[in-house]
Amino acid sequence: MRYSVIIPVYNRPDEVDELLQSLTQQNFKDFEVVVVEDGSSIPCKEVVEQYQELLDIHYYHKPNSGPGQTRNYGAERSKGEYLIILDSDCILPEGYFASVEAELQREPADAFGGPDRAHSSFTNIQKAINYSMTSFFTTGGIRGGKKKMDKFYPRSFNMGVRHNVYQALGGFSRMRFGEDIDFSIRIFKEGYRCRLFPDAWVYHKRRTDLKKFFKQVHNSGIARINLYKKYPESLKLVHLLPAAFTLGTALLLLATPFCLYSPAPIALYALLVCADSTVRNHSLRIGFYSIAASFIQLIGYGTGFLRAWWNRCVCGKEEFEAFKKNFYK
Repeated sequence: MRYSVIIPVYNRPDEVDELLQSLTQQNFKDFEVVVVEDGSSIPCKEVVEQYQELLDIHYYHKPNSGPGQTRNYGAERSKGEYLIILDSDCILPEGYFASVEAELQREPADAFGGPDRAHSSFTNIQKAINYSMTSFFTTGGIRGGKKKMDKFYPRSFNMGVRHNVYQALGGFSRMRFGEDIDFSIRIFKEGYRCRLFPDAWVYHKRRTDLKKFFKQVHNSGIARINLYKKYPESLKLVHLLPAAFTLGTALLLLATPFCLYSPAPIALYALLVCADSTVRNHSLRIGFYSIAASFIQLIGYGTGFLRAWWNRCVCGKEEFEAFKKNFYK
């Protein structure tokens, strides 16, 4: 078996259906699918059963323990030479596995990952969220699949790793958020070869509304400090920018009663985002939504980062104690 696709799922049967449908349409067929239900109250077993004749598919149900441990559970029961880790809210283009195989044949890799895109069927909000997570004006384009990065850290929505490397690293840690970055850091620390496969992209829905998106990026900001506490060298200047943006925006708004021009930088930034997104998505409506998504992406991450810095670096709290409500509900 060449590949094992590991899909952790929590209360998302409709999304699993779309992902499994896209797997039936792959040109490359040498793979199995391992779906692991992480204590869902809305299971996807019936959905999986519909694909028994179309895919080499295996379904498991376990108590809730978070995405990292759920992936480990699936990996322990898989047979592939490589593990392909996907989020349940992804859809694969027909040539996904062919692109992965072509890259591995060109140059071997112990681990790899690919970028993500917005599908034409996604809602305008989802397309705006995709823009905010891949745009130069929000993340510097570092999540947009650029080849110029010195190191590429795969994320769990689209990650591949040689099975024996996964086992050697002990799989994902018990972190409830940021566990994929933790895993990628350990890949490099142990000297394994990891590459970006730019053509092995997926359609990634991320979150369906802005409220859920805020929670996601806020937790990402918290996770960055938790990662810093484990690996101090992992914190880079780019990780500080959302916090700086958050503080700068707050100061400019507070200064408005004393200087009528203080909101001008905020308005200019919003205009740049709207124009860029409108051109990229061919939609002024998505451009306007992208303003909200971009501010939520930066401020959500920034406030999570600052909150975690205060709790963990200033107050000295441990990860579980500081963020039990966020990560361990």
